[in-house]
Amino acid sequence: MRILIVKTSSLGDVIHNLPAVSDIRRHFPEAVIDWCVEESFAAIPRLHPGVAEVFTVAIRRWRKRLFCARTWREIGAFRAQLRARRYDLILDTQGLLKSALIAAQAIGPRCGYAAAAAREPLAARFYQRHCTVAKDAHAVMRNRRLAAAALAYTLPDETPDYGIAVPPAAFPWLPPPPYAVLLTATSRDDKLWPEAHWLALGQRLQEQGCRAVLPAGNAIERERAARLAAGIPDAVAAPPLDIATLAGVLAGARAAIGVDTGLTHLAVALKVPTVALYTATDPGLTGVFGAAFHRNLGGQGQVPTPAEVFDALRAAG
Repeated sequence: MRILIVKTSSLGDVIHNLPAVSDIRRHFPEAVIDWCVEESFAAIPRLHPGVAEVFTVAIRRWRKRLFCARTWREIGAFRAQLRARRYDLILDTQGLLKSALIAAQAIGPRCGYAAAAAREPLAARFYQRHCTVAKDAHAVMRNRRLAAAALAYTLPDETPDYGIAVPPAAFPWLPPPPYAVLLTATSRDDKLWPEAHWLALGQRLQEQGCRAVLPAGNAIERERAARLAAGIPDAVAAPPLDIATLAGVLAGARAAIGVDTGLTHLAVALKVPTVALYTATDPGLTGVFGAAFHRNLGGQGQVPTPAEVFDALRAAG
């Protein structure tokens, strides 16, 4: 059996789809599972040993250069690559019009959410088979239940297995354990946790013998990480890291504390004790969720205090 999963973005959504791969392989050990994903997130499915081939799309980049000949050459090459084999099942777990259109490029029966369950009901028009999955379930469980319905098996339990593991990273700049990774950057300013809170938390961690490591992506994020590291004793502002390398840094951490960002979900997937901080969104359906210790704090219009975060970390042991 050969299966194509279409889950292109965003980082957190891609991570939330990993347990579905583990479930499929548990019920069909001989299944060959390919995955179509946005190029910037391709490192995530490649971490899962149950994923055979990863096809990358560049929707975010292509739509900015729609009238460029190179864009259409890349689209043509992607389509030819996707159609090089026939699938027994093409499973769109994203439920968006763009993902449904991508799924339609592959050869084989297409399955996805029924219109009432899809994030964009129009996507359902592109599937031959439809599955109804409750919209009030956590995103991880929606993906798992869709895969189970599509392949007619019963979920073994409610605990997701993300199926990924990486060795702890070792770099000259990385402090020896114990260290905690502070994930301070997110896509929206209203999701940020106050810098004064990060400084207070970092101080408490240092007093307990745990150094802080602060990764960052773009220039603004790196400036913030450097500023915070300068105000936290023994803290380290990490150099720019790709997702696979950052996974190794997370794997060696005693704990991760992060705002509403995909990297916080990656920490949970790697079974790192994790505290997620929410200030502008409700974590009910998309908060961190896994087998390892995890705690979602805050919510829309609620800002967790450093004391609450530290207490949650102590509960992790």
